[in-house]
Amino acid sequence: MDKLIKGVPGMESFLRFRDLPSFFRVSDTTDPLLQMMVQVTQQSRRAQALILNTFEDLEGPTVSNIQSKCCPIVYTIGPLHALLNARLMTNNINGSKDPSSNSLFDVDRSCITWLDSQQPKSVIYVSFGSLTTVTKHDLLEFWHGLVNSEKRFLWIIRPDLVAGEGGAGSVQAELAEMTRERGYIVGWAPQEEVLAHPAVGGFLTHSGWNSTLESIVAGVPMICWPYLADQQINSRFVSQVWKLGLDMKDVCDRKVVEKMVNDLMVEKREEFARSAAKMARVAEKSVNEGGSSYFNLELLIEDIRLTRK
Repeated sequence: MDKLIKGVPGMESFLRFRDLPSFFRVSDTTDPLLQMMVQVTQQSRRAQALILNTFEDLEGPTVSNIQSKCCPIVYTIGPLHALLNARLMTNNINGSKDPSSNSLFDVDRSCITWLDSQQPKSVIYVSFGSLTTVTKHDLLEFWHGLVNSEKRFLWIIRPDLVAGEGGAGSVQAELAEMTRERGYIVGWAPQEEVLAHPAVGGFLTHSGWNSTLESIVAGVPMICWPYLADQQINSRFVSQVWKLGLDMKDVCDRKVVEKMVNDLMVEKREEFARSAAKMARVAEKSVNEGGSSYFNLELLIEDIRLTRK
């Protein structure tokens, strides 16, 4: 699984079998899901253009390869949430700097009150998104690792996070009571607001693309524990290409969790903080007037107008 893949232009030095999207991690090339993805990718060549939630300074070489091999016209207009917030502020639509709301579940805002009482950059935020499920064993490994790291943490444990009988409800209350001194557990949180909070210094994430972009915009370094689909390769880019954090894929062990939390929050804190802050500035520039994503959105709108005439 650690063997390098040499057939993807620009990724020869870092892309491993282990980093392939989950639907490509198969031994049988006739696998139905693999074949479906191949067909979908081939069909994308029929498109007149592609609209991508990314920005040129983040994925320029990848976008160039897509243009040369798949579709010559690509509009990179991301990060979409940051672009939306920038437009709302520019047009004074919402009258504040509050981030746009894209929560899938009811948020528990008590976590913001808890964060308000914490020291700057002292909390690691833990969330595995809206689809990831874990076993009770894995949940406890994460819990032991977080507690043993002696760092404060805000952990999102959805009611359906734990697979199997009883679900998260059977352990959430117990974990919440046992971590009352340094941890805080809620069912869902306003993620953009959490990541932008001064108390948050790191993000233990499933590496979903939305979460990855939200963390980049907020300038928060990441520990990546990918679950499925594109998350596998996202985590490799975070650690090896953009240098914004650590990749913990295919491992769920309390000692590894403890070490990575301490590496991110203490040992390599300044290194990752500098990289994350630099990328956050680049992302912000891309969505504001004069930036690449701002320009590409204007171009996309004009091109759509022209096709309607």
